[in-house]
Amino acid sequence: MAEIGNQDYPTTLGPDASFKGELSFEKGLRLQGRFEGKINTPGRLHVAKEAKMQADVDAGAILIEGDVRGNLSAGDRIELKQSARYEGDLTASKLVVDEGAVFSGHVSVGPEAVKGNGSAAMARQGGNGSVAPAPAPQRPQQAPQPAKA
Repeated sequence: MAEIGNQDYPTTLGPDASFKGELSFEKGLRLQGRFEGKINTPGRLHVAKEAKMQADVDAGAILIEGDVRGNLSAGDRIELKQSARYEGDLTASKLVVDEGAVFSGHVSVGPEAVKGNGSAAMARQGGNGSVAPAPAPQRPQQAPQPAKA
């Protein structure tokens, strides 16, 4: 996500726009206004500095510079820039957090985190991104045998 150009983000919700509902797109979206709801895309999402978003997002990649609340899942990466203010749980293959970014929530990062739809796995785990270890198999208890002389 080195370049933030029109090629990467052909769709824009401008600073005076406010959208509530479900949104899907193929390539990329730059959010400069307000959004509340759900986003599902194989593409990229860029939440600009002036943007405010309250949404659950499943995307290819997510770049945050503004204020975001909700659960995020990215097949590739999530970037929290210096101006980012994020509250929620995230799942991504890669996570980049710039110095100064504010983040409150749970993280699941790495290739294994996104296999088999990480957001569904997170929902099954109660949203905290952690999994309790399975109990060790128990052997049937036997009465102690008397020692042979």
